[in-house]
Amino acid sequence: MSFKDLFIQPFNYEKIDLNEANKVDDPRAKPKVRDWKGTIKRIWGYLMDEKGLLLFVFLMIVVSSALAILGPYMIGQAVDEFIVNQELTGLGQVMIALLFIYIFYSISMFLQHFLMIGIAQNTVYHLRSELFNQLHLLPIAFFDKRQFGEIMSRVTNDVDNISNTLNMSVIQIFSSVLTLIGTVSVMFFLSPLLAVVTLTIIPMMVFGMKWITKRTGPLFKIQQKRLGELNGYVEEIVSGQKIVKTFSQEERVTNTFESKNDDVMRSSYWASVFSGMIPKLMNMLNSFSFAIIAFVGGVLVIYDMATVGTIVIFTELARQFTRPLNELSNQFNQLLSAVAGAERVFNIIDEDSEELDEDDAIEINEPNGDVEFRDVTFSYDEDEVVLNNVSFKADAGETVAFVGHTGAGKTTIINLISRFYNYDSGQILLDGTEIKDIKRTSLRKYMAFVLQDAFLFEGTIRENIRYGRLDATDEEVIEAAKNANAHFFIMKMSEQYDTVLDPNGSGISQGQKQLITIARAILADPKILVLDEATSSIDTVTEVKIQEALQRLMKGRTSFVIAHRLNTIQNADQIIMLEHGRIIEIGTHQELIKQNGHYANLYQGQLDNLAN
Repeated sequence: MSFKDLFIQPFNYEKIDLNEANKVDDPRAKPKVRDWKGTIKRIWGYLMDEKGLLLFVFLMIVVSSALAILGPYMIGQAVDEFIVNQELTGLGQVMIALLFIYIFYSISMFLQHFLMIGIAQNTVYHLRSELFNQLHLLPIAFFDKRQFGEIMSRVTNDVDNISNTLNMSVIQIFSSVLTLIGTVSVMFFLSPLLAVVTLTIIPMMVFGMKWITKRTGPLFKIQQKRLGELNGYVEEIVSGQKIVKTFSQEERVTNTFESKNDDVMRSSYWASVFSGMIPKLMNMLNSFSFAIIAFVGGVLVIYDMATVGTIVIFTELARQFTRPLNELSNQFNQLLSAVAGAERVFNIIDEDSEELDEDDAIEINEPNGDVEFRDVTFSYDEDEVVLNNVSFKADAGETVAFVGHTGAGKTTIINLISRFYNYDSGQILLDGTEIKDIKRTSLRKYMAFVLQDAFLFEGTIRENIRYGRLDATDEEVIEAAKNANAHFFIMKMSEQYDTVLDPNGSGISQGQKQLITIARAILADPKILVLDEATSSIDTVTEVKIQEALQRLMKGRTSFVIAHRLNTIQNADQIIMLEHGRIIEIGTHQELIKQNGHYANLYQGQLDNLAN
């Protein structure tokens, strides 16, 4: 950042809308009350799982705070009784006592920090586990509305922020409070007048702190929010790097990144600037306090209203008085940042989970695979109906293909069959039983998906195939790979089935990744199969292998196919043409061609494109 940039920053600060901190992340979500006290209370609830250790930590805090006050008090007494009177007898004993006081002070400080770190890490462990488990309970709609990077920011950055705060802030806050109480009590015991004079800095401190924290709280929340947006954008662009380069959009995405990065920099800059004012303010008040004590204390000593030792104690206690205030102010800013992160974490934990199964929902065992839609209507948003009175029937073992333009409702039908969403009205039946009456886990147990974008987990090829059925033997994994036409290329790899793949599947082609996902589906041995344009973006030779593997996979299973290339579904038992959420044509390939309607026109158009 140049000197010019720093010079104009005060003007840029006006561009930061502090009300942005109160805006919800999802504009479609209902606004939620921002409850800072409730968030802190909730974090405290996690800490209370370690009551015994926490009690011992607090005991050590009390001991260290008492010893921190006892040390200066004994020094002041030593000044009055020995140094002023030039008496050495007994001074050595006081010094030995001071030595033990500071040794025990150091031990108590070590124990409280050592144990608190363990408590904090255990707390964050449970919080992170609860957050991760909640992610698996959330409906697909939650992920459809949010960037993955923004969610990851809550799982990593926000949780780490809570961890760092719990490691240090809890101890320092309680230690500072106890030290303040003890210091003020001793001050009034020694000299009420000097105590009142010393405490005159409190109004200035309160005014300054109020002015600063009024800005730091919203700024830290804006910083966390914008950082999450930046992380989400970076992940999106990095994962779509091929598309960015293909369409030569490097300059545009760089400019967008610079804009988001500038937003993060500005909010972070001002959050740090205002929070950095607190120690500067405390240092100034500390110096002012010393000056007051030196002047007033000197006058009191001259008029024999106080002793030199009392002034020594007061100067040391004044430092101890401003030090906990300084620590409280610093930790308050850290606490604000952590609470902002905790609030974002709790927002996910408090999200409505996927609708629970009905109490009387049943387990199914080896379904036949008869699927029927009866006047099914569905909308993602209340204002826009996506499916309107859709009805069709797929008998066990049949292949049903869905065609239509983008947004016609093809993927929505698959989402409803899988119960990723619940339909608004009508019925969807499996073997005559409405799927709402079937437990989701039981339903999905007999389903398998082969999607357009083949997804592989980081691990070996063997582990990726076995993901379809975790108790499968190595022989069953190999047999599934053979049926998927994947065995041949796997055996050519350096480690064969133990070859490690990264999440992007680097080192193998898109077609080979698709064959592995087909092997995974074969191993799962589903009754219902969903194919979402499984052969798109595949070369002709690999497409033939994939089609052969899919034919084996589909045999004897009820299959639902989303297709854009109509030549791949000519053998389907039913082809359903959708438009604007309605079925406009239904039949076999030959029947629809004879009707010479929408499907026939679409099919002829694809033939013409191939010919050209």
